[in-house]
Amino acid sequence: MVVDSTMRTTLIAILLLLLAIAAAEVSFCHGSSDVGCIETEKQALLRFKQGLEDGSNRLASWNRSNGDCCQWAGVVCDNFTGHILELHLRNPFNVILPDFGNLADPDAYWNSRLVGKISPSLLDLKHLIYLDLSGNDFHQEIQVPGFLGSLSNLRYLNLSQTGFRETVPHELGNLSNLQYLDLSYNLLQGPLLEGFQNLTSLKHLDLSHNDFNSSIPDWLYKFSSLEYLSLGFNILQGRLSRSFGGLCNLKFIYLSQVNLTQDISEILDVFSECISDKLESLDLRENKLFSHLNNQFQQYKNLGSLYLSQNSISGYIPSSLGEVSSLRYLDLSNNELNGTIPSSLGELSSLKVLHLSYNRLNGLIPSYFGKLSSIVNLDLSNNELNGSIPSSLGSLQFLKDLYLSKNKLNGPVPSSLGQLSSLEVLDLSRNNLNGTLYPSHFANLIRLSSFDLSHNSVELNLNSDWVPPLQLEILSLASCHLGPQFPFWLHSLRNLFDLNLSYTGIVDTVPSWFWKSASQLTFLDLSHNQLHGEIPNLVEATFRSSIDLSSNNFSGSLPRMSSNITRLDLSSNVLSGSIFQFLCYGNESREMKILFLRDNLLSGELPDCWTNWPDLLILNFENNKFTGSLPNSMGTLTSIESLHLRKNSLSGTIPESILNCTELVAFDVAENELTGNVPLWLGERFSDMVILNLRSNKFHGPLPSQLCHMTSLQILDIAHNSLSGTIPKCISNFSAMVKVDYSADNRIFHFVDFVGGISEDELLILKGRGTEYDSTLNLLRIIDLSSNNFSGEIPAEVTKLEALQSLNLSHNFFVGRIPEKIGAMRSLESIDFSTNQLSGEIPQSISELTFLSHLNLSNNNLMGKIPLSTQIQGFDASCFAGNELCGSPLPKNCTDIDSTSVIENQGEEDENRNEVNWLYVSLTLGFIVGFWSFIGPLIVSRRWRCMYCSFLDYLGNKLCSVAKKCC
Repeated sequence: MVVDSTMRTTLIAILLLLLAIAAAEVSFCHGSSDVGCIETEKQALLRFKQGLEDGSNRLASWNRSNGDCCQWAGVVCDNFTGHILELHLRNPFNVILPDFGNLADPDAYWNSRLVGKISPSLLDLKHLIYLDLSGNDFHQEIQVPGFLGSLSNLRYLNLSQTGFRETVPHELGNLSNLQYLDLSYNLLQGPLLEGFQNLTSLKHLDLSHNDFNSSIPDWLYKFSSLEYLSLGFNILQGRLSRSFGGLCNLKFIYLSQVNLTQDISEILDVFSECISDKLESLDLRENKLFSHLNNQFQQYKNLGSLYLSQNSISGYIPSSLGEVSSLRYLDLSNNELNGTIPSSLGELSSLKVLHLSYNRLNGLIPSYFGKLSSIVNLDLSNNELNGSIPSSLGSLQFLKDLYLSKNKLNGPVPSSLGQLSSLEVLDLSRNNLNGTLYPSHFANLIRLSSFDLSHNSVELNLNSDWVPPLQLEILSLASCHLGPQFPFWLHSLRNLFDLNLSYTGIVDTVPSWFWKSASQLTFLDLSHNQLHGEIPNLVEATFRSSIDLSSNNFSGSLPRMSSNITRLDLSSNVLSGSIFQFLCYGNESREMKILFLRDNLLSGELPDCWTNWPDLLILNFENNKFTGSLPNSMGTLTSIESLHLRKNSLSGTIPESILNCTELVAFDVAENELTGNVPLWLGERFSDMVILNLRSNKFHGPLPSQLCHMTSLQILDIAHNSLSGTIPKCISNFSAMVKVDYSADNRIFHFVDFVGGISEDELLILKGRGTEYDSTLNLLRIIDLSSNNFSGEIPAEVTKLEALQSLNLSHNFFVGRIPEKIGAMRSLESIDFSTNQLSGEIPQSISELTFLSHLNLSNNNLMGKIPLSTQIQGFDASCFAGNELCGSPLPKNCTDIDSTSVIENQGEEDENRNEVNWLYVSLTLGFIVGFWSFIGPLIVSRRWRCMYCSFLDYLGNKLCSVAKKCC
């Protein structure tokens, strides 16, 4: 009985103890404590708070009057001892940085940050096992505090997105109990410390999105407990060694953008040793992986996510991927995959996301894709897929996003797509689709917000009274057939903010109701139709909107526009009159960045009120009827990069205020009536200029040597002026014409705006004809100095411009020889030296110009034989006319000329020889006759002799004795 009583008492005691432990666990989970916090730890928290700015009063409960610190926000204590065990102080609005733009209230995030420094008072929390400070701002501290390494009981440490930089202190390697470490989304740098190898208890390690720079460290392979590893988006390098396969507990591997250079099949073989059956997510995006995927994916039984995009993986998609039944996310986009899409992928009933875009896949879209019952996002764009769109895709009831753009798909759009009631984005653009769309194609697309059918040959047969069930926000039908009437059903699309109806064959006026609704659009493109009538004032446009009404028949004066419009293109219409009201009304600053008014009938002087347009990047007024001088206030366009005023009737000089436009890289004022010298400051101030076009004006004086400072210059056209003097020898300083550097940043050729890229364009005279260049403009290198009064020799330094493609020096007064080393300019496609005074022979090196397709050396003083080469003999004889040249392609044969010359020379020598013989004969006879005619009488007749001696005596007394003797 005593034993039973004792046992009963013991059982009751054990039961009470278990109940107490259970109660303690419940209390612990709720962060409460029956004991109350320790005073020293409370003071430590207060000192910690003093070092912080708390804009949103998250720590309002942390005050002396609130006695129990275990009740404070974010504090968890031990129920029995009262010691603080956990601090949950992460920003409640914390988000991953790439998703920050999707945050509903960004201000709430910034205001909720704790800002300042981490106080060493945390060292008094000796029992702390959990510390989460993520999403706050400790950038003032620069480096992760080393004293955190003394919190020896820590098991969880999260300092992600907190602004720390520099190296990680080695003291963190002392946290031997740490199981969770997150330092992601900071600016940490240096190598990954060897001290980390002591953290062998780690199960979760996230060092991603920093600036660590080292090879993938060997000490990682000692973390046998590791389940989660993320090193992505660092400056790492090297390979994954075979020992990496020993991390048999790994479930999540994130090594995106770490410069891995390795055969992808080799990596998969490493994982196959003991990781493959546990691995749930593998992310190797944006590396330098190459070779082929192996066909052993059936080993990855639990793989849910596979991200291999933006590598150089080639070959076929292995059919064994269709055996990974657990796969939910598969991204193989931006690689070099080819062949057909395996039908086995249609067996992946759990698949939610499939991205195969930007590869070289061909063949048909498998009809089996209709079995992807869980698919939400399907992207097959930018491949070479052909055939029709399978109607089976219409059974994908959960599909939200379907991207099939930029393929070779043909045939009609299947009406079954109209049954996709979950569909939000449908992009079929840039294919060869045809046929007709009817209202049935849109019957159940009640959630569709973005529809792009542009650049196909599809006709939309939608009645004017049709009321679309769509909630469209983005609609692009460019190059489809809508016309001739303006589509009335647009009236029902109340949520539109992006509309593209360019090239749609509309021949109509724009209804007034549309102009009213246009104020809510951020992007509107009605270009390349036959719309007519006047454009009303659009002064209520939404923030940062873009409007393109170019290439229509709009008439009347320029409308007033909202100051919020950032891009406006009204070019190629018949707009007329002054631009004063458009440019100068109102005093508010405009946000306009891009303004095209080219190819209209606008006239009058350019107003002097440019101070309200400080953000302009591109201004194009080409081919109008503007007169007068350039206003000084144009110098206030300090952001301008591209200024085109070509083909007007502008006069006067280039105002010196333009030198304030320091960002200018394209300056085209060709075909005007501008006068004066080419300003010296153009070269001194605009060293980054890429395009300088002063063609067909009235500039005079020398070509300033200061232009040689324009080392980025690619196009120099100053033809048809009255410039004189010599070409500066420093012309070889045009570095962009010496060697092409395609890796260099050249902002002029691809302006990036919120609506997409905009290419610079330029009308250039190349190979004797005018051509408009836009997307290929960056490839051109041109110098045109033709039709001026330049003189002197062509400097030999010009031959250093080895990247130059066109050189035109025609119709000047150049003398001397063509530079001997002209063959070094191996990129030359066009040479025009015609109508000068060049002499000597054509250099033999010209035959080395293998790309030469245009040559004109006519009307000079060149002589000798035309060099032999495939290109040169293929030119017309007129290219060499007006010289003393011979040889193909001229009819004059150099061999015949040489033979004839020899015969003629011999004849001349014989003739000359005969003439010399007769001369000697005549001289001899003359001497004999003259001698004896004079000497003979003196010898024979004494009288003659005395008379001659008397004559000599008359000349002087000294000869008297001689005369007497003669007689």
